[in-house]
Amino acid sequence: MKNRIKSMLLTRSLRHFRSTQMYSAHHYSRKFCNFPEDPDPGSWESLKGLLRCSANFVPLSPISFLERAAKVCSDRTSLVYGSLEYSWSETHQRCLKLASALTQLGISRGDVVATLAPNVPAMYELHFAVPMAGAILCTLNSRLDAAMVSILLEHSQAKVLFVDYQLLEIAERALDMIGKRTRQLPILILVADFDCPTSIDITSVTYEYERLLAVGHDGFAIVRPRSELDPISINYTSGTTSRPKGVVYSHRGAYLNSLATVLLFRMDLFPVYLWNVPFFHCNGWCLPWGVAAQFGINVCLRKVSPKNIFENIIRHKVTHMAGAPTVLNMIVNSALTDRRPLRHKVVVMTGGSPPPPQILSKMEEIGFSISHLYGLTETYGPGTFCAWRPEWDRLPHEERSRMKARQGVPHVGLEDIEIKDPVTMESVPSDGKTIGEVMFKGNTVMSGYLKDLKATEEAFKDGWFHSGDLAVKHSDGYIEIKDRLKDIIISGGENISSVEVETVLYSHPAVLEAAVVARPDDHWGQTPCAFVKLKEGFDADSQEIINFCRDHMPHYMAPKTVIFQDMPKTSTGKIQKYVLREKAKTLGSISGSN
Repeated sequence: MKNRIKSMLLTRSLRHFRSTQMYSAHHYSRKFCNFPEDPDPGSWESLKGLLRCSANFVPLSPISFLERAAKVCSDRTSLVYGSLEYSWSETHQRCLKLASALTQLGISRGDVVATLAPNVPAMYELHFAVPMAGAILCTLNSRLDAAMVSILLEHSQAKVLFVDYQLLEIAERALDMIGKRTRQLPILILVADFDCPTSIDITSVTYEYERLLAVGHDGFAIVRPRSELDPISINYTSGTTSRPKGVVYSHRGAYLNSLATVLLFRMDLFPVYLWNVPFFHCNGWCLPWGVAAQFGINVCLRKVSPKNIFENIIRHKVTHMAGAPTVLNMIVNSALTDRRPLRHKVVVMTGGSPPPPQILSKMEEIGFSISHLYGLTETYGPGTFCAWRPEWDRLPHEERSRMKARQGVPHVGLEDIEIKDPVTMESVPSDGKTIGEVMFKGNTVMSGYLKDLKATEEAFKDGWFHSGDLAVKHSDGYIEIKDRLKDIIISGGENISSVEVETVLYSHPAVLEAAVVARPDDHWGQTPCAFVKLKEGFDADSQEIINFCRDHMPHYMAPKTVIFQDMPKTSTGKIQKYVLREKAKTLGSISGSN
């Protein structure tokens, strides 16, 4: 096992330094995607009497979900936000007018339109309006600083930037930075909020969202994709490890992943979906489009908090919501005064990082029905889910929680997922023990990294998308994430999964949040270093935490260092382990055999 993990780490390191020949798009597709050199598009015509035409072939695009919703359910509610409410007919008309207004600003096919905003109605409308104008949507992380916003705006070459009024200062500073490097600045459009007072004089702003819509035409002719592989969006990775990369989604992939997400979410017709997952994160897991496909109601939420979540569930009879494990942790540890008794089951999907089984169990005790998914920005968000089998209902409570924490099986939109040795590309045995790298293949894998062919080639080497996540496959075919390649801890020749140590830490009654990284050690090579945040009103010292872990796992796996602090996090709630790794590195060695 030690040699296997080391070979994985070494192989991935060498790949980054290996010289790579630049390929044409044609050469690249043949080498890395296994396309035939000269595909024959007419080979299906060997059966006489067949014809491909507009009657039986239309490029797949999630734009069609909104058009269908407006035709079928024109008067049904599409979106609510505070006292604001729209019908599907109104949402369709507003998106057409916005697309029209964008073309009047000079936006044309292939241009990039960026956003910097929380989960407000404009963000929902832009998911349809931008591709309706033939443009590419780039939803920037609303928690980035001005310097990073300026870098991403330049990298994407966005021509327009929609900015929420609360983030206007950051956007203006970003544009100032760009102005010092280039004269080409994106057009800034302010998104105001009728429910939130602001000191900004909207009349002094050149472009404001509602005024822009007013000049658009609801009879606008949609600029449809020429090919379903045309890009629909750019999503920058969360930056947990390095500078974010621009992940490009296609109309086809967005269409398919929207439907796949709806299925794994068990989302029937007319759902009521509460928006906790940021729109900027993998385009909200493709659910802006997916909810439209099911004629649902989008409940927009500017600020995610337990109080706001419970109030909106009760007020709007929310049926579905989603969130990272940190959001679930926030709910189960919220004050009783912030909670409201649930009168019905709310289906919750969680993903983003492996959820502790204890958190899943506590959520169900409150009244939520939890399902678990797994994916990456490169897989349009959800790629696998823990498909629950009825016979598991008879398992003991603790065992059910453990089963539910697994990452499961590929959804219907993926062709395949495998756990492979990245050196030999052989699949690991389904023994629940042998660790390999998670690899994806299918129509809901990204088109590539914007302006980074080398990184794209590396990610798609050997015809699979290499995730960088380590996992095992169980005998029933379900996968279980053990760690990131960079997060595995090798101590005295033994491989330690940081996720397994964190699961034990979360079972301590005083622990609110936990993260485990490697600390260098002259004797052992590395030892586990735990960063812990305690629940309010609870006390525990480092030795108590260490002893607790030793009582619940092999001693070599238990942390030898415990540091109490708040956790640095990404905008999507993931703990930034690279920050903690750097801190652990500065602590130096703690040699010893204890």
